[in-house]
Amino acid sequence: MKISINADNQYTDTEIIVNCPRLNDDIEKLLAILRKLDMKLTGRKDGKQYIIEAEKIMYIESTDKRAFIYTIEDIFESPFRLFELEEKLADGDFIRISKTCLVNIDYIKSIEPDLDRRLILTVEKDIKLIVSRQYSSAIKQKLEEYNE
Repeated sequence: MKISINADNQYTDTEIIVNCPRLNDDIEKLLAILRKLDMKLTGRKDGKQYIIEAEKIMYIESTDKRAFIYTIEDIFESPFRLFELEEKLADGDFIRISKTCLVNIDYIKSIEPDLDRRLILTVEKDIKLIVSRQYSSAIKQKLEEYNE
C-alpha cells in the first residue's frame, strides 16, 4: 500500500481519495475507520444540547422508549430511538447486544460466558452488560473479524 500526503495552504478542507484495483476487506476496514472519525451525535443533559463524537461513546441503552448515550465522562439523552442510532452508527464499531443496548466494541475489556448461552461484557469503568442469546453469535462473529 502506498500512502501520499499533499499538505498545502491552498486547500481549505481535507479530502481523502482511495485509488485501488478493487475493494477488499482491508480497504473496507480503512473506510470504516475514516467514517468513524467524522461521526457525531447529539445528546441532551441539564437542558443543554451537546455534540458527542461517536468514538467516545461506550454504549447506548434504551429505557422507557428513551435512549441514553454513555461516555466515560457523562450520560446524555438522545433525541433518537435506539434503532435510529443503530442505523446512524452502522459504519462504526457499534453492535447490538440486546433489544435495549448497543455497544462500541472498542470499549470492551473482557467477555465471559453466562447462563443459557448469554455473554457478559465488561466495558470501561468495569460496567457489565448482558449480551442476550439472540445477539451473542453476532458478538463472536465481530470479534472473529478482529483476528483476521
